[in-house]
Amino acid sequence: MPLLAYAVVSVTLALSVRAGNWTATPFSPASVPLAVRSPYLSVWLPQGAGNALNDVWPEFWTGQDVSGWSGFAKVDGTAYVWMGAPGVPNTTFTKATQKSLQWTSTQSSFVMTAGPVDLNITFFSPVEPSDLVNQSLPLSYYSISAASNDQNSHKVQVYVDISGEWVTGTRLSAPTINWTTTAGDVITHQVQLTNQVEYSELGDHIQQGAAYHSTLSVPGTTYQTGQDIVVRAEFINNGVLNNTQDTQFRAVNDNWPVFAFAHDFGTVTAATTPVVYSVGHARDPAIQYVTVNNGRMALSSYFWTRYSTMADAIAAFLKDYNNAVARADAFDAQINNDARNISSDYASLVALSIRQTFGAIEITVGKKMDGTLDTSNILTFTKQISSDNTVNTVDVIYPSWPLFLYTNPAIGRSLLLPSLQYQNSGQYPNRWCAHDMGSSYPNATGHNDGLDIQMPVEESGNMLIMALSYTQWTNDMSLLSTYSGLLDQWTQFLVQDSLIPANQVSTDNFAGSLANQTNLAIKGIVGIQAMAEIARLTNDKSKYTNYSTLAASYVQQWQNYAISSSGSHLTLSYGDDASWGLTYNLYADKLLATNVFPSSVYDLQTSWYNGKANTYGVILDTRHTYTKSDWSMWTAATVTSNDVRDQIVSAVVKYASDGQNSNPLSDLYDTDSGKQAMGGNFARPVVGGHLALLALQAAPNITDPNVSSSSTSTGSTASPTGSPSTSSNKSGAPPRWSNAGSVTVLSLLGILCVFLVA
Repeated sequence: MPLLAYAVVSVTLALSVRAGNWTATPFSPASVPLAVRSPYLSVWLPQGAGNALNDVWPEFWTGQDVSGWSGFAKVDGTAYVWMGAPGVPNTTFTKATQKSLQWTSTQSSFVMTAGPVDLNITFFSPVEPSDLVNQSLPLSYYSISAASNDQNSHKVQVYVDISGEWVTGTRLSAPTINWTTTAGDVITHQVQLTNQVEYSELGDHIQQGAAYHSTLSVPGTTYQTGQDIVVRAEFINNGVLNNTQDTQFRAVNDNWPVFAFAHDFGTVTAATTPVVYSVGHARDPAIQYVTVNNGRMALSSYFWTRYSTMADAIAAFLKDYNNAVARADAFDAQINNDARNISSDYASLVALSIRQTFGAIEITVGKKMDGTLDTSNILTFTKQISSDNTVNTVDVIYPSWPLFLYTNPAIGRSLLLPSLQYQNSGQYPNRWCAHDMGSSYPNATGHNDGLDIQMPVEESGNMLIMALSYTQWTNDMSLLSTYSGLLDQWTQFLVQDSLIPANQVSTDNFAGSLANQTNLAIKGIVGIQAMAEIARLTNDKSKYTNYSTLAASYVQQWQNYAISSSGSHLTLSYGDDASWGLTYNLYADKLLATNVFPSSVYDLQTSWYNGKANTYGVILDTRHTYTKSDWSMWTAATVTSNDVRDQIVSAVVKYASDGQNSNPLSDLYDTDSGKQAMGGNFARPVVGGHLALLALQAAPNITDPNVSSSSTSTGSTASPTGSPSTSSNKSGAPPRWSNAGSVTVLSLLGILCVFLVA
């Protein structure tokens, strides 16, 4: 399925000699997303400086476990391998030659030349923020089409398989698995661990649920399960599989069972209609969630509100392929068009970030007393991938927040709700906001002992900023009306500890604790002003006056503390003139249109950053040479010069495209070497922060504060729960992402928020 002409297009780069002579559009990333829909369905091609699709095995996001996935083709009787790195004794086959790689926000497409035939293989992980059922489906497509490259006709068959490694890595153990194959209108291989443990991980693999490999039962389709070298040899030798099942259940690495399909295209000249497959990993229940009195609730993935069985979900998913592609092409085009208004470099970075961010979240619902699913309380959870394993870490949601504002604020709301509900229950003992909802995903069981990681100013400010921005974008007052007391409690803490922050860690805790952090104080002050605006929205004029006056006073004092004695820049820590860093927390002042910091501060930092970039970016701060890509984009959104903005953006894109790494995009890397720093921070959802510039570009107008807070917005159809509305625009998504897949422009003029610009 060729990508449409309006998909992401930038500079076409020839890869290095060791990569072969193929092109990559818009550039060659460290790792190519193949099937990325959830923390447990996250398979990537570790491309590094230039691995082709058939040079290495695809890997689970950790980079430590293979996700066995191979592909072969036969052309006029000659066998070619086009995916994976399989060895098949006593057979003869040739490596196909990679001709190109092209990727967008949702799709990664390879052209592999198998002699006189070109194979187009597209890996497609839908991103559908306007339809929570589709977005929550833990399924991903891949498709194959064939076309002659010499104008002659050729006989073509293709083969694909996955291994038991899709349900568990072999690095830490090799457990027993079992499997079934069901054949009807849809043929599905289902594989799972024999001994399952709910809500438990091993090596970041969930120890429950099943993997699924499926296709429609169209003419020319055959299947087989069995030992890898036996099943692959069957296709290599005969071009067809024998529709049999291996029933000797065993360990995943015991004669390596695989789950395969073959398809006969017949005689091929022009490009064929693609044969379509799906891969997935699903479980039920999905999340263990804390309730009042330290109770527990089992939450299910949202897609179960539409489907009663995985068979039903898979069948609907496969049959929806053509429509899904149309919706994805429209989504990709809108993302690309919006981002290219800033720069082509920026558009490519945004495209690489979207699957990674959405692939770290799971949208869930609980059950009512009668056992039916409760769509009135949608809760979304994110795993702190690679750097930790905590659930709904507030300072992981916060950097990714621009993506959710831009695509569907209702998903952002459902990410905030678990923390708000839990802390509003009174079980969390500290007076500031909790760091996360649990230390071991997928267990959102809270911290009733109060011993979570302590980031008091960081997390309290984050929640206030996100709650207000959600309300501004949607005009949905539910968060403010329900949780105003909790938000005010956190604000009172910020009043005490923001102007002169105590020795503590910020979100960049890997850099160590520090007292008097200039950037952290910014967040606290913006958080106080955010509460002032929340008070205005909830008609508490006295509180509004108190907090807004206090924030303005703090800004005046802060400038005396934070500006270096030379007046050239903001310091990292008060009084340390030699120190400086990215003051990315100014972004919230712009996003909320609070304007509590004067324009002179933005101009000062813009001048300071000009020319400060190392080879791969501007340092996070003067303690180290590393930086954060998400905070770099937040900073780029705050500068007052497009030239300086573009310097920052282009340096991050250079890092992302330079072949120094092989893991999914890392947000923490060294600005001199371009290598990921500290061995982690890859595949994380914080790259949603790369959409910081887009979110500002698409932000609603903040209107006259005297407009009534009950005014109705025409710019969003968000319901208080984010559940599907009766309109065609589901789940609170802005019209940009309509379910029909049409590309529309976000209406800004109808959004009325009760807000005072300080």
